[in-house]
Amino acid sequence: MLRTVVLIALVTMCALAANTSNGTDLLVKEADILKLNGTTYRLDGMDAPELDQVCLDEHGAGWRCGADARDRLTEHIGTRDVRCDDRGADAAYRERRIGICTVEGDSSTINQWLVREGLALNFDPYARGRYQGDQADEQENRRGLWKGCFVAPWDFRHWRKRTAPLMGSCPDAATARNVVFPDDAEMPPECSIKGTAAVRARITGYGGIYHLEGCRSYRTVRRVNRWFCSEEDAKAAGFRKAFTCSR
Repeated sequence: MLRTVVLIALVTMCALAANTSNGTDLLVKEADILKLNGTTYRLDGMDAPELDQVCLDEHGAGWRCGADARDRLTEHIGTRDVRCDDRGADAAYRERRIGICTVEGDSSTINQWLVREGLALNFDPYARGRYQGDQADEQENRRGLWKGCFVAPWDFRHWRKRTAPLMGSCPDAATARNVVFPDDAEMPPECSIKGTAAVRARITGYGGIYHLEGCRSYRTVRRVNRWFCSEEDAKAAGFRKAFTCSR
């Protein structure tokens, strides 16, 4: 009996250790995607801008809201420990896990903090409305994304340029849509994989096509809609590799 109790205690300790960072094992890939001790977590119940997503700031200028949200979270965490509760595999990308994560010393989760700061949206049906109140408060006080104009991350991922509702305080619709859905997006630092929201790919269920630097099509693709930092990121966004890439 004692041996069984000891074994259970050891298993529990290992599980906790696997879900806790010591500051060197954490990578904030995007505001809602954390890599903790080798495991990639998609934060549950909320949705933050994609890393390459562009919004408009309060002056109507283009603003890299996805990169800024990631940097704000990185600064918020600092050197503190992070712990993630694993809620199972991500239905959209099975190599990721769904997580509810907390920072040492914080009473709220990272998930809720992002919505409270106006850097993410309540994401139903997964949230079941749990962050709706936080979102309403940030919208009323025009914090984070709400100080300018943007589209929901899920609409950006599916490239709903014509139909996505514009959120926040926006100039005329045509101007806003051309900024938040760029036909030729600027490459973010260290993210050199080109993504095109090609209709032929979307018809077959993909979000688009990605082109690696080694693909024959890389140089000929001029109008880039999305940029990815890794193949994992491109696949997680639902993009398929270009047929011009070597097998």
